[in-house]
Amino acid sequence: MIKKTEGGYKVVSEKGNKNLGGPYKTKKEAEKRLQQVEYFKHKKG
Repeated sequence: MIKKTEGGYKVVSEKGNKNLGGPYKTKKEAEKRLQQVEYFKHKKG
């Protein structure tokens, strides 16, 4: 999930307790990182 913060956009876990990347200046960069996280999450199992 992507959250907007003062420093930009952060990618966090669904529960919101883990930072998975960021802060990014644009939402597009954050979305790209979120795709990477989802890819490896599904590749693992």
